[in-house]
Amino acid sequence: MMPKHLVPIAFFCLLISFPVGLFVNAQAQRTTTKPQDDQKPALTNYRISGPYTHKNLTVFLVHGKDLLPGRNFLTLQEALAQKKVRVYETKEVNELAIRNFSNQDVYVQAGDIVRGGEQDRMISIDFIVPPRSGRMPIAAFCVESGRWSKRGEEQAGFFSSSENSAATKELKLAAKRSASQDAVWENVSAAQAKLSANVAAVVNVSASPTSYELSVENARVKETTAAYINALSSLLRNKPDVIGFAFAINGKVNSADVYASHALFAKLWPKLLKATATEALAELNQKPAAEPVGNETIHAFLVESEQPKAKAKEVTQRVRVVTREDDQNIFFETQDRREKDAWVHRNYIRKQ
Repeated sequence: MMPKHLVPIAFFCLLISFPVGLFVNAQAQRTTTKPQDDQKPALTNYRISGPYTHKNLTVFLVHGKDLLPGRNFLTLQEALAQKKVRVYETKEVNELAIRNFSNQDVYVQAGDIVRGGEQDRMISIDFIVPPRSGRMPIAAFCVESGRWSKRGEEQAGFFSSSENSAATKELKLAAKRSASQDAVWENVSAAQAKLSANVAAVVNVSASPTSYELSVENARVKETTAAYINALSSLLRNKPDVIGFAFAINGKVNSADVYASHALFAKLWPKLLKATATEALAELNQKPAAEPVGNETIHAFLVESEQPKAKAKEVTQRVRVVTREDDQNIFFETQDRREKDAWVHRNYIRKQ
């Protein structure tokens, strides 16, 4: 039995603990119901190797855990080549339609350029097309302002290939951040002018002078970028833990693309490297930075880009894109809702 003089003390402690317990419980509830998008991600758990340099382009490899073992996405490029997907002209400048005829998921990446139709287009957002999908709308921007008709032997009703991706970060930001068709056209023109200056030849093609696709396929551009590609294309060989890359141009951090799957990155690497080499060529005569970029700088860039508050956009029932942005960087994370919001692709861009 409790001594009588301790009873008032016990009662007093009980009175104090009751509201404190309610406060702690309420705090716990607020913590567990906090929206996911307000939470900052864990610090990037990547290992960076490199640098690997050719002329004014410096590439770093991003090593990490394969989070999608056994998953086998088709890329848009290979799905079109194998006629397992069709991208349709809708006669709407900023919207196309896509249909997957295969039994595999098709991964479409923002910046993918599709050739043909009434005018060449650039896909403006990451997208997963499920197996046997039926026609689905997909957002796009025109990268060929001067044509609205069939070109040569190409089909006007659909798009034949996707061999190229948007190169300059200004062009990517015009589509992914500003969502401005005028800004896309302005940056297509700026890229054409820079490429023309650095290969000492006009890269605009008479068949369609405003076509970005035809400009990057110009013989002088391809010949010059081939040196970059030949020097760097084999970097992934015997490196099964590489899941992405980052790069600097003229000694300045530019961008990074990281994937949850080594297999998906390996498929995309040739197309990504081609676009990166084209951007390096466009900036070839710019003044280099005073200090070279190192591994620690790249890792810091990735970590810093993931820290700002998140904003989420539901692209489809399957796909969500989370964006984080501050004055210096912008970060896009593509999530697969079917896989408990597991991320598939992370794109990091240094804005300035």
